[in-house]
Amino acid sequence: MQVPLMRLQCGVNSYDWGKVGKESAAAKFASATPSNDFSIEEEKPYAELWMGTHPSLPSRDLETQRTLLDMVQDNQALMSTEISKKYGEKLPFLFKVLSIRKALSIQAHPNKKLAEQLHAKDSKNYPDDNHKPEMTIAITPFDGFCGFRPLAEISHFLQTVPSFRNLVGDSAAKEFESLVKGRETSDDKDDMQKNKKGLQHAFSALMNADKDAIASAAQELVESAKKDGEKFAGGGGPSNGGRELADLVIRLNGQFEGDIGLHVLFFLNYVKLEPGEAMFLKADDIHAYLSGDIIECMASSDNVVRAGFTPKYKDVPTLTSMLTYSYAPISEQKMHPTDYPYVTLSSTAYSSNSSSILYDPPIEEFSVVKTDLKKKGAKATFEPVAGPSIFICTQGEGKISVGPKEESVKAGYVYFVGATAEAVLESTGGDGEFVTFKAFCDLNGKEEGKNGKL
Repeated sequence: MQVPLMRLQCGVNSYDWGKVGKESAAAKFASATPSNDFSIEEEKPYAELWMGTHPSLPSRDLETQRTLLDMVQDNQALMSTEISKKYGEKLPFLFKVLSIRKALSIQAHPNKKLAEQLHAKDSKNYPDDNHKPEMTIAITPFDGFCGFRPLAEISHFLQTVPSFRNLVGDSAAKEFESLVKGRETSDDKDDMQKNKKGLQHAFSALMNADKDAIASAAQELVESAKKDGEKFAGGGGPSNGGRELADLVIRLNGQFEGDIGLHVLFFLNYVKLEPGEAMFLKADDIHAYLSGDIIECMASSDNVVRAGFTPKYKDVPTLTSMLTYSYAPISEQKMHPTDYPYVTLSSTAYSSNSSSILYDPPIEEFSVVKTDLKKKGAKATFEPVAGPSIFICTQGEGKISVGPKEESVKAGYVYFVGATAEAVLESTGGDGEFVTFKAFCDLNGKEEGKNGKL
């Protein structure tokens, strides 16, 4: 039987928000693998490198040029019979590298039931019937919006940003402030449900504001941001200072002039991630990525419900009705990775402070392990898991081996490892780090690790 180690050729998407030319990590990683139809164009934006079986941009075995989808369907042992049956003979996850130059749309991804309904009703805008919970891990400094702010912060901005209050409407703003006052942080179920209803009402009021009112409010907001500096938005909320918010408004207006998103930001957490930091987004959670290079892993879907910062189709009624309206501070949006327990580091790896850490979201489709080997000769031996894995190298040089098969690894190289195969990574570079990310699915629970949940 063929050794279950395959180097993949992965496609890259060109969307307007992507980084341009060789500035894009997605493009650089794609160009590391030979391809007859891809070379980096200096003026072209490159947004996403896709690794997986999704039919919109399927990965291929570099050697045979067969699609990975074809190969896992032809040989169920590559994914395990259990995973093949459960996920329709397709990889349960889609692994990506995103290179973000400007804001992506304000969006959410539907849950499974809603995805099925949207796909049946409008397959053009909703191309499949799957949900899309997703996880983001920064590989360069990143910023974005993730979930709704604590309610007290939203109330603060309704009182200190006149254009924001005008768009929400004074009566809706008063209703929200009155409803949540005194129970902003209550953990009583009835209080939380009332808070979510109030938040939905206020957010929907903003999203359905008159187009002319949105344009004039945006102009007023930008003028205030330029003029007020530190004092902008009442000096900001606890999470973000006035100057930071003013600079953000000016920056986003330069990308999407007069957009509703300039005011949506007062509802949402503004999150910054340093390399290695991560956040998880459940289905039906609102978010928007603004800048940076990230590793992203998600359930295998391409469904997006958009409502701002985009020239694409906007579906405001669906977005405002589908959201969870969960609200929490930034600290609760970030994940807390732990040591991955199913890897053995060599003595050289230990002595050089190498590591393998687990990012384990509360779903079964995927988990991700980041491995840093910090010295030449450092090794990491991964125990077999009962499911498929995809490795990508983001930095340094090394090699990967499964059984007797050994392959070289450089930045941008992508490998598929079949179920129940032991894989060994080894650094072969000089002083630089050898960094890889491994996405995998294991229904037997190994992805749970040691307290790797959020």
